[in-house]
Amino acid sequence: MNTRSMRLALAGTAALALAMTPALAGAAPGNPGEPRFQEGDPGAGDPYFPLAGNGGIDVLHYDLDLTYQLPEPEPAPLEGQLDGVATIELRATQDLHRFNLDLRGLTATKVVVNGKSMRFDQVDNELRISPRPKLKTGDEATVEVTYGGATTRPTDIEGALYGWVTTRDGAMVVSEPDGSATWFPVSDHPTDKATYAYEITVPEGSVAVANGLLEGSETADGQTTWTWDAPDPMAAYLATATVGDFELDSYVAENGTPIIDAVDPALPDSASANLALTSDMLVFFEGSFGPYPFNSYGAIVDDDSVGYALETQTRSFFSRRAGESTVAHELAHQWMGNHVSPGRWADIWLNEGWASYASWMWSEEQGRASAQDSFEDVMSIPADDDFWDVVVADPGPLCLFCGAIYDRGAATLHALRVEIGDDAFFELAKTWVEQYGGGSATTADFSALAEEVSGQDLDAFFQMWLYDAEKPTDW
Repeated sequence: MNTRSMRLALAGTAALALAMTPALAGAAPGNPGEPRFQEGDPGAGDPYFPLAGNGGIDVLHYDLDLTYQLPEPEPAPLEGQLDGVATIELRATQDLHRFNLDLRGLTATKVVVNGKSMRFDQVDNELRISPRPKLKTGDEATVEVTYGGATTRPTDIEGALYGWVTTRDGAMVVSEPDGSATWFPVSDHPTDKATYAYEITVPEGSVAVANGLLEGSETADGQTTWTWDAPDPMAAYLATATVGDFELDSYVAENGTPIIDAVDPALPDSASANLALTSDMLVFFEGSFGPYPFNSYGAIVDDDSVGYALETQTRSFFSRRAGESTVAHELAHQWMGNHVSPGRWADIWLNEGWASYASWMWSEEQGRASAQDSFEDVMSIPADDDFWDVVVADPGPLCLFCGAIYDRGAATLHALRVEIGDDAFFELAKTWVEQYGGGSATTADFSALAEEVSGQDLDAFFQMWLYDAEKPTDW
């Protein structure tokens, strides 16, 4: 037998063996015995919220077509009705025979992938989809989910209201850390950012406010559809579709950013008076953090309350009153937390520490307490206070919003500023935004960049300030 005939014979034998071994027929290249097509993980791998986000997919865009019916007047139950069609553009990051989306409290009734109806099921908070044909790594797909159900007032791991929070006149939609799954099918982790578009249909007279720019509204048959476009990459927890009795105020800030504020007219003028400082704050923070990163900004001030404010991207949410320090805090988040998002929820001090420090900086800019004064206030807390027991860089899921994350985070940044000097500190701030903007980053990334920019070994500094559960010494 010549060489060529021998190779053909061997090839035929190998093909026959493969055909006779079903377990290997779909094996992944280089991994004998392992099926090529697998199920995407049900979560993004965050230790604090193991089922938040999804493995095997990268969502690129959400188009949310929502119809919302408000609750009936009292004494009827405080319960609305949300029906939606979510059209999701995604890319497979591994070979998939099934993948998940997060969906909680609502029921999917139909799933279409690339124009064809597909098998799916819901298990706990997971919508599991089986695409046919299966998805190969790099394949892009359009997934259309029809879903709906009654809306209530969901709570997070700490018992605080979040997600689609039903009110008599609409809904407050604020979803940190993993509440977006209460109102649309989603990959609900900040490492999976996407762009958004909204069509939100509500009873005539109600206003629906979302992220980005308002493209228009149209009323017919007693219903008004509000269309919004948010073309900047956004973590799901920062998405909103708040509904209520709002008056819209639009103008252009000094730096050229379009501003759209939505304020409930039931509130006194004093509740939203500090929003007038937004233009000056934008200019000030651009000097410290670089150009404002999104296509618009603004605020929602509702006469109902979830008990906190939230930096919903481009349209910060305020419960009942927008205080000056909080207005500065939520605006600073647009750079620190929104444009650069936490790589895992343990890194939340990078959100809250920076935003809190920015409010210290704004206070100093206005001739009030200096950043040093605010730092000294924090450092005046006795060493045996529970405040110092928190590990800032790993607070645990029940301490994401502890005061220490905000104030010790801000104090860490001020101490770093003293340690490396103003020039290096503000170069670090701008480089952080430039290098990681549009994505996510971790505490390790920040520490490494601080050492790179400053040229200093900061291991001992960050150990003391971020990882030791005790008051830093010699400060």
